[in-house]
Amino acid sequence: MTGDVVNLRQFRKRQQRTEKEKQAEQNRISFGRTKAEKSLTKALNDKAETRLDQGRIERPAKDEGGDSKD
Repeated sequence: MTGDVVNLRQFRKRQQRTEKEKQAEQNRISFGRTKAEKSLTKALNDKAETRLDQGRIERPAKDEGGDSKD
């Protein structure tokens, strides 16, 4: 029945530090890129989207009258 004595203030501070570190890691991933890296990613995404759109086959709608039950 003897357990470790825990100082709640220290526990809360330690927990807040770990949460802040997790948030900082996410921010480094999201925002920690140079302008060149961002522009390269944007250019690659635009190129991929353009190639995808070029291969798209547009088919005319079979029934343009709306809902019709045959």
